[in-house]
Amino acid sequence: MSSAQRTLLLATHNHHKTREFERLLAGADRAWLIEPLGAEVELPPEDGATFAENALEKARAAARACGRPAFADDSGIAADALGGAPGVRSARYAGEDASDGENLAKLLREAPAGSGLEYVCAIAYCDPERSIEELFEGRCSGRLAAEPRGMGGFGYDPAFLPDEDAAGRTMAELSDDEKDAISHRGRAARALLSWLESA
Repeated sequence: MSSAQRTLLLATHNHHKTREFERLLAGADRAWLIEPLGAEVELPPEDGATFAENALEKARAAARACGRPAFADDSGIAADALGGAPGVRSARYAGEDASDGENLAKLLREAPAGSGLEYVCAIAYCDPERSIEELFEGRCSGRLAAEPRGMGGFGYDPAFLPDEDAAGRTMAELSDDEKDAISHRGRAARALLSWLESA
């Protein structure tokens, strides 16, 4: 891919995700620049059965609306004690307009502390002109904390204890670099980046 094509259109209106992808793909040692989706572009509802389906629909919609390649992600948390819930409904677990805090409180009420969790992220890249659609996935396993801790991250991060942190910190207690190294979104983003650099 030529240097003239090193801007990536991100199909989201979520500023937390935009900041995280800017860090993951557009850092000082990377040439990719993240362009957020304009507020006038409407994205489809996340009503697919899987993270991959939701990510693909958003990437396709943004690519069609803007006439250029786009990528999107869908991600969430799966609790062993809840049969994989909230899964694709992670952002709406406590209701359609629920806040991060409300969703997290519901998870803490319904799943026991110490039970298994998994973060999952699917990233879809869509280039309609070249008829290219690619999917990338990242996962991070962990356990549910007894109560929220930490001021970093967003979503369920304050109660997610990643297995790969021997110090027993939540995702919200890790530095950005520590989180990016093990997070579901970090792993999926690195897979996308590797593909882009070789495409």
